[in-house]
Amino acid sequence: MGNNQLEREYEEIRLKQTISLAEEQLKQAKEAAEKKKSQIIEVKKEVRENAAHGVTNLYTSDGFEALVELSQYMNPVIDKIVDYEEEEHKILLLENMTKSPYFARIDFKFDDEEEFEKIYIGRSSLRKNSYQEMYVYDWRSPIASIFYRFMKGEAFYDAPCGRVTGELKLKRQYEIKNGALKYFFDTDVQIVDEFLRQLLSQNTTAKMKAIVETIQQEQDAVIRDMENDLLMVQGVAGSGKTSIALHRAAYLMYQGLQTKLSANNIIIISPNAIFEQYISNVLPELGEDNVISVVFEDILNMLLKGRKIQSKNDFLEKIIAPSQYKKLYKDSIEFKTSKLFGEILDKFIYDIPCQWIEFDDVYYEGTCVVSRQTLQDKVLGRTETPLGIKLAQLEDYILELIFGTGKGRGHKAEKNLVKQEIQNFIKIDIFELYKILFSNESYFFSLLHNNNSSESIKEIREYTKENLEAGCIYYDDAIAMLYLYLKIYGTNEYKNIKQVVIDEAQDYYPLQYEIFGLLFPNAKFTILGDMKQTLAKKEDISFYEEIHKILNKKKSSLIVLDKSFRCTNEILNFSLKFIEQSPQIKSFNRKGDSPEVFIADNSEVFIDKIVEEVKSCQEKGLQSIGLICKTENNSICLFNKLKHKLDIQIIKNGSAAELQGVFIIPVYMSKGLEFDAVLICDADNQNYYDDDDKNLLYVACTRALHRLSLFCEKEVSPLLYATSKHTKPEQTE
Repeated sequence: MGNNQLEREYEEIRLKQTISLAEEQLKQAKEAAEKKKSQIIEVKKEVRENAAHGVTNLYTSDGFEALVELSQYMNPVIDKIVDYEEEEHKILLLENMTKSPYFARIDFKFDDEEEFEKIYIGRSSLRKNSYQEMYVYDWRSPIASIFYRFMKGEAFYDAPCGRVTGELKLKRQYEIKNGALKYFFDTDVQIVDEFLRQLLSQNTTAKMKAIVETIQQEQDAVIRDMENDLLMVQGVAGSGKTSIALHRAAYLMYQGLQTKLSANNIIIISPNAIFEQYISNVLPELGEDNVISVVFEDILNMLLKGRKIQSKNDFLEKIIAPSQYKKLYKDSIEFKTSKLFGEILDKFIYDIPCQWIEFDDVYYEGTCVVSRQTLQDKVLGRTETPLGIKLAQLEDYILELIFGTGKGRGHKAEKNLVKQEIQNFIKIDIFELYKILFSNESYFFSLLHNNNSSESIKEIREYTKENLEAGCIYYDDAIAMLYLYLKIYGTNEYKNIKQVVIDEAQDYYPLQYEIFGLLFPNAKFTILGDMKQTLAKKEDISFYEEIHKILNKKKSSLIVLDKSFRCTNEILNFSLKFIEQSPQIKSFNRKGDSPEVFIADNSEVFIDKIVEEVKSCQEKGLQSIGLICKTENNSICLFNKLKHKLDIQIIKNGSAAELQGVFIIPVYMSKGLEFDAVLICDADNQNYYDDDDKNLLYVACTRALHRLSLFCEKEVSPLLYATSKHTKPEQTE
């Protein structure tokens, strides 16, 4: 890209000045960090010397005072460590800035001024000093939004003081590596698209990377939204939903400088552990601490501790693998996570103190202190208080009746005996309670009011009863038990969370959104999904309205992203055949090879064709090659056949391997990921044959950036050649 010589010289000088300023501040930061490190060592030494006698006194009658004194000694150490960590963070940002201080420039004239101001935009800000000119603006700053949202002409941005208007004369982008200016170009729509097309043509990486240089206008609107309590994003495959989610988290932390929002106030709900690992570098690349990231299973295991729960992946294996019980498994989770079953659980919770807790008269020294009826009446009152809290308060009430309100040091043994006696009716075992619900047939169907006692529900009840009696907690039952637990006991585990980001939103069920509402009652939500990429269920865009009703937030918005940046035209068009009534998906118009289907007569030829295709991809320079199978069982079987022929790894439940080289992965674990080449390795009529399987094929195909191939042994899946109501993607330049 040719540059005017004078402009080139100006930009070289400006870059040199910027790096020089960054290096000067880096030197100062390192000196300050060393000084603070020395201070920490000195203060720790003083604490050891001055607090020695305090530690000794902890075990004397003056222990409380000694503990307070010890805390006072430790506070200065903690403060110094916090200061030191802030300086280290500053050093990291400045080190990155010396390598590539900015990626864009806009020339903008404010309406009340006559001169255009040159505004440079980078991943973090750089100021000459506390009061002088800003050398580089953070990409999240209000004025930087002009770069993402406008071409030349009238432009504006929204600042804390209100809307600021003016004129944009120049948009310029830079490629700067290791402090050297490689090239720059002034952008219009055609040049921007060509630049992005070149970037998209490159190979993917083992971990997702930040995309601040290429954020699109519609993506920027989602990232910067601060108006809505519930922001929902329906985005087609490859529209950048996950990148948007992470850049939004970084933006919220930037805004947190004013709103006191930090990394520990934001949580990302990820679909699986592989996905968590895949996205782990993005926020650090943006100069931010990683926010809390959890998989829904982590929450299940933490709050329902003490019992072994089936993993989500194991449940998905059962629900998508060919089986005579497949419909039962699918019906089971749809019923147990439905609004209807949530209402059944609510009625059950209401009935628990009336029917399912055996209150006893409480005796002390031969005298009835309080009757069972009084205890039950106390629990039945104050309906707004959770049952678990009311039961815990019963213990305090009984002990106060017997021993009074004093410390009662002399009654410790007697208190323990009374506590043991009343544990039978104040302590609830969620598992046993849930088992009662399914064991009592007449009571179970009375909660349905007999208007939905279909054969399917009867089968689900019997199947669940048998599992629970055997001590098995399947994934769908664990979801219902967690709802019971939260309604009965509540939790303060996530009381600090103010922003929740949920990715792959389409794969959660209504009861799970009820749970999210209970876990994060005071948080704002960003929910991103694609209703065409569901696993083992069908949803449409109306599901967002259901989510809105469940979470019940004051202000909400649904944004649709219909442009796909990941796949080539050929791959995207091939993938659309698996979508019924396909939405209008806009392709970024990147051309590539047409997908191919390979059919082998026997196992030996089948394996040879896969090996040949993998080697062909490697010769073409493709680096991440994903062999996708429908299930983990299929993946293991294929791995055993290929491990002596290729350098290959397998990704399965609990795996922590990085996504690089050649690997085999079940389709449900590939959600949200992308690979240079995708080989679907079990595209036969035994694995892919019904409507649910169409969604799986769509997910698998749209993981591919550059190349897609499908393999089957003997009979090919009829879905590959079935006609469907789909339209070719609209191509955009």
